[in-house]
Amino acid sequence: MAEVRFQQVSKTYPPRRGSAAVEVLRQLDLSIQDGEFLVLVGPSGCGKSTLLRLLAGLEAPSSGDIFVGERRVTHLRPAQRDVAMVFQSYALYPHLSVADNIGFGLRRQHQRTPLEQLSDGLHRAGRGLPAPLRVPSKREERISQRIQAVAETLELDHLLDRMPKELSGGQKQRVALGRAIARQPAVFLMDEPLSNLDAKLRTGTRGQIVELQRRLGTTTVYVTHDQVEAMTMGHRIAVLNRGCLQQLGTPMELYQWPSNLFVAQFIGSPPMNLLPVRSVGQGQLQFGSKRFLLEGAIAEVLLQWHERGGSEELTAGLRAEHLRLAPATNRNLAAEICHVEGLGNEQVITCRLQDGDHLVQLRA
Repeated sequence: MAEVRFQQVSKTYPPRRGSAAVEVLRQLDLSIQDGEFLVLVGPSGCGKSTLLRLLAGLEAPSSGDIFVGERRVTHLRPAQRDVAMVFQSYALYPHLSVADNIGFGLRRQHQRTPLEQLSDGLHRAGRGLPAPLRVPSKREERISQRIQAVAETLELDHLLDRMPKELSGGQKQRVALGRAIARQPAVFLMDEPLSNLDAKLRTGTRGQIVELQRRLGTTTVYVTHDQVEAMTMGHRIAVLNRGCLQQLGTPMELYQWPSNLFVAQFIGSPPMNLLPVRSVGQGQLQFGSKRFLLEGAIAEVLLQWHERGGSEELTAGLRAEHLRLAPATNRNLAAEICHVEGLGNEQVITCRLQDGDHLVQLRA
């Protein structure tokens, strides 16, 4: 297990066919604690997968340094970094069985002499022979025991002799996960490993990954675009946009106290409602023709904002659960219901406010 640090890491792809150079990551600083499950989220093209590939050694940074523990791994080969990656497409070897796919990394962790390679090959070739006729290999026996232990953990022990084409999507995903676990790396890297699964299977596998990480305690960096995965799996979430880190914090910190408008609208489903308001003093905000009195921490923040000479024109952020349907009285906001999404346990209602013609969403 190990801490992971990115120090002033930038990645720029050179220009092609007359186009300008593409800057994917910009002077990024990020620290991932030992044993932490960190989720990277952001829109397509924000640099999530690039950051993962830089840590894995599949790409080289344009500038900056990457550390795993106390080791600077910026220029080390992927095999020397002690990390294991689970790809979105699983990347299983179609000509190898489930057992050989799981053990693939184990067999290539250390260099072997030609005699050792021959001995190991003969041992594997004679696995179906009676015990007296098998060529002994302590190394292969240790690998077989490790494969069996990992397979039992992931409930794959009855599939070890199957080929990848004979597996379902969920089983392939578990084999790819098993191949990473078998090596016992310092860091797990996962690039949207659940995106190819159906909704029900994704929910079950999500719980398995969280429980597995908790049991193993291995530092994990997980890339996703799925809001539910980000909010339910990670100890902390890092939000990226245009190659820059927007906010780093626990799921509830990002949900309740987003640091900017991008995070406010990116985290949470449905996204936060944003309305233009005006501060009119005494802890009050005015929206259209109506005034609202603020209470608690937000009122204190507004008072400090005034004391520092902040602008009177502000943006109010309201989650869908902060609004509710109410009678049409003078103190409430008049609105027209535009669309209703029935979700069984709740409804998400889209309304158009008559004051300012703004669209808002609320839970009912």
